[in-house]
Formats: sequence, structure tokens, C-alpha cells
Amino acid sequence: MYRYDEFDARIVKDRVEQFRGQVNRRLSGELLEDEFKPLRLQNGVYLQLHAYMLRVAIPYGQLNGAKLRRLAEVSAKYDRGYGHFTTRQNIQYNWVALKDIPDALNDLAEVEMHAIQTSGNCIRNVTSDHFAGAAADEVMDPRPWCEIIRQWSTFHPEFAFLPRKFKFAVTAAAADRAAIAVHDIGLRIVKRGEQVGFEVYVGGGQGRTPLLAALVNDFVPEAELLDYVEAIMRVYNRYGRRDNKYKARIKILVAELGPEEFTRQVEAEYAAQRPHEKIDLPQAEIDRIHAYFAPPDFDAEDGTDAFEAAKAAEPDFAQWAEVNLHPHKQAGHASVTVSLKPIGGAAGDATDLQMEIVAGLAERYAYDDIRVSHAQNLVLPHVPVKHLYAIWQALDAAGLATPNESLITDLIVCPGLDYCNLANARSIPIGQAVQEVFADPKYQREIGRLHINISGCINACGHHHVGHIGILGVDRKGEEFYQISLGGRADEKAAIGAIAGPALKGEDVPGAVKRIIDAYMALRTSPDELFIDTLERVGADPFKEALYATA
Repeated sequence: MYRYDEFDARIVKDRVEQFRGQVNRRLSGELLEDEFKPLRLQNGVYLQLHAYMLRVAIPYGQLNGAKLRRLAEVSAKYDRGYGHFTTRQNIQYNWVALKDIPDALNDLAEVEMHAIQTSGNCIRNVTSDHFAGAAADEVMDPRPWCEIIRQWSTFHPEFAFLPRKFKFAVTAAAADRAAIAVHDIGLRIVKRGEQVGFEVYVGGGQGRTPLLAALVNDFVPEAELLDYVEAIMRVYNRYGRRDNKYKARIKILVAELGPEEFTRQVEAEYAAQRPHEKIDLPQAEIDRIHAYFAPPDFDAEDGTDAFEAAKAAEPDFAQWAEVNLHPHKQAGHASVTVSLKPIGGAAGDATDLQMEIVAGLAERYAYDDIRVSHAQNLVLPHVPVKHLYAIWQALDAAGLATPNESLITDLIVCPGLDYCNLANARSIPIGQAVQEVFADPKYQREIGRLHINISGCINACGHHHVGHIGILGVDRKGEEFYQISLGGRADEKAAIGAIAGPALKGEDVPGAVKRIIDAYMALRTSPDELFIDTLERVGADPFKEALYATA
């Protein structure tokens, strides 16, 4: 994990004190809300329906025990005892008082955390594969490159006021667990012989105009990456729409120019960079950053026999192990998904006590490494299998052992109208109602891997466009309705879901989803054929017929 140097620490501390003065001026009435708004957004503070919301950056989803414990303390001290983990691998506090935010930020700065560039028209948190450094299928650990991009983009004077917000994602595996196709810039690390480089995708995004990113370069050598993405940013900063915020994202520029013309302009900008404009990124600096992410000293003891014995003795543990474990590149280890999706809960929420427990487990059993996934769960990426039963027991006692990773109840759900002033409809109660229909763990496993994503408005914070089943809340003359889409996916076969038909009332959504699943179970060729594969094989029509059969 990257550690602050003296300059990082001073910058973050100074920023906290600067914002403290701005908050005091707002509370005294010296600043009006319209004057305060651009200042608070630069510090991750939103004004929502009921209170201010603070969004804290978790770069590429990386935490350790001390950081997660401090997030827990902030939730207990300044909020209502919980935090909400987001699809950008950050955490949000929904009830923090404005007067307390500078103190909260100061507490976070003590463990090298901040809220800088978590909002506003700038480069936001760089996200990545939550199994980075552990996945057997990765070319290399992508986190060092996330950190290099983070350092380059933080306080970048040229890109502080872009036409619109800007999001990077980086992966290093053929199986895309970082959703690079729906980011402004998506990067996949690849190798040509011994040379490391990047596939560069540009112009993906969701919201009111969902588009998949276009491949603009299939190999940018690592030493040239920052110069190349800077060329992309300059083309966007120069030509991106500033007259209409709904057409201001880079995806619109790429779509309007066409990928070929956009690529031509990027290549021309890249070629025009003069020597003094080039970013000095020597191999020594690349190696220095990589050293922060060296793998832990893995335990060589083989705990497989004890693991298998515990599964045989405890069916609930075996069920959890079947679903919530991911293969690890190191023998005798696994990656653990800590589900934040209990049946009837709010997706992505964790209490202060739960965060404390996960922090302690990471420190005791898992090399002090914790991740946040873009699916709103926590991950212990490096766990010796000999410790899995003890970890499961602690998680189960804390309500964190729901065996549903990537199953139908592992929904992505935005806060919706319960919190957000942009939402048209509630998301959380719809997700809870859908979960109740499929609460039986055996039924979930019979259905297999299936992603349901729910958004409360067209901004798509719940990623409904790329859910196998997407649910979008819409307003119909003051009444909440929900639009169903089918066929989205955020993986290496990324696709935007298609709207199935007319929107439904909220009370009709769980039954509609059940009918879709019944149709799938009848249509699949075998239990091994996943929902998305059946849908792509037979088309959407049978599912639409089932969806509206009794609606």
C-alpha cells in the first residue's frame, strides 16, 4: 500500500484547515450556499435531501485495518453509526453535520485519507479490480498504475475544471472485474513479450446516455502512459461541451466525432507534445511505486485438510465457502468476499461495529489488507485457507456472512430517494423487496450467477444499465415507477441493457423479477447455463412475455 510522504501529509492537512475556514464562513453567513457550493464540492461534500453528505476517497478500493477502523470511528463519532460503500469503491456518510466535517476530515488525515476530488468536474477516484494482486488471471498487479495515475491527476491544474466529471478504471486481467468499458478512460494492462503496456478505451459511461468505451490504442508502453492520457484529456478539455451538462461527458465527444476522428485528434495532440511538456516517468519511479505493493510474505503452511474438515462438519460454512471465496494465485490461500447485502438490508451499508470487526480480522488473519469492490462489498484479498473457518465464524456473528456473492440477492443499489435530492424514486426498498423473494440460499444457488442493479434516477449510480436485470426508478406524475432492462453486463463482454417495456409500479417489481427468473429456469439448457447466457442465446422476447404476463 502506498504511504504518504511529508509532502502528501502537509498537503492534506493544509487542505483540511483551508476547508475549516470556508465552513466557518458558511456557518456565520459570510458565504451564501451558492458561493459555498463549489468549495464544498472540492472537498467531497454534497447537500442531499436531509443533510450534508461526505464522500471519502478510498483510492482503488485499498484499505488496511487502521484505515477501516478510522472510518468506523468517523461513522460513530460524526454520523449515525454506519457508512455506505459505493460503486466507486469510496465510502459516504449521509448524516454528518456541516460543522463537524472539518474535524472528521482531520481525523481521516491522521490515517492518510481525505475527500479531495471525490466530487466536482475533475478526475475522480481511480478504481480497479478488487482482487488486484491476488487474482490468478492477472498479468500483473494494477494497483501501482492506479497510484501513479492518482498522483498525476491530484491537483492537476489543467484538469481541475473539466467540462464534466471524469473517471478512470484499471484492470490487468482478461476477465474484467473493474468495468473498464463504462468509464471515461478504461485501461487494461497487457504484455507484448516482456514489454508492459496498456489497451486504452475512451468514452464509456452510463447516465442518461449510456455508451461503451471505444478502443483508441491497443498498446501504449508504460513509460508513455501519462503523456498519452494527458493528450486525451487535452482533447476533451478543449472540445468537450460546456454549454450543456447533459452532453458534457467525454462519451458524447467520442460519439459525435466518431472513434476514428477522436483517435486521430488524440494522436495529433500526443505527437505535438514538445520535449518540455513530456512527463518524466523513469523506470526507477515506476519501480519505486511498485515496491509499495509488493505481495505479503505468504504463509507456507497448507491448511487444506483443516479447511475441508470444517466444511464437512459445518454445512453453513461450506455453503458460504462455495459462494464467497475466489481463487488465489498463491497456493493455500483464497480471497474472501465480505457481503454487505444481508437479506432486507441496505446494500453497501456497514455499521461501525462491523467495520471494526473486519479491520480486526484483516489484521489478525489476512495480512492487514482490505478492499472495497465496485459491487459494494468488502474483500479480504489474501487469506490462508487455515483461517477461513475462524473468519467465517466472526463474520457470521456480525451479520456479514451472507452467502450471496454475485448471486441474485447481491444487488447493486444506489441510495435513491431515501437520501439523494436527484433521485426520482426509492431504490433501497425495491432492492429489499426483491431480496425477500429470493431469500432462500439454496434457491439462489440454483439460479446461479446473476446481477441485478437498481438506480433511483437516470444518473445511474446503481449501474442499472449494466445489470443483467436493470431497474430504474422514474417519476410518473409524482408517482414512483420502475423501468426494467435486460441484457446489460459490465464484464469483458460489456453490453448496455435494453428497456423491456413500460415501467411498473413499485409493488409489482418483485413479482415481475420472479417471472423473469421462472422463464430463465425453464429456458436454460442446463443448470450450468447462466441467466445472461440464456438471454443472449434465446433473445429478450420470452423474458418480456413473462415480465408482462400478469402486470
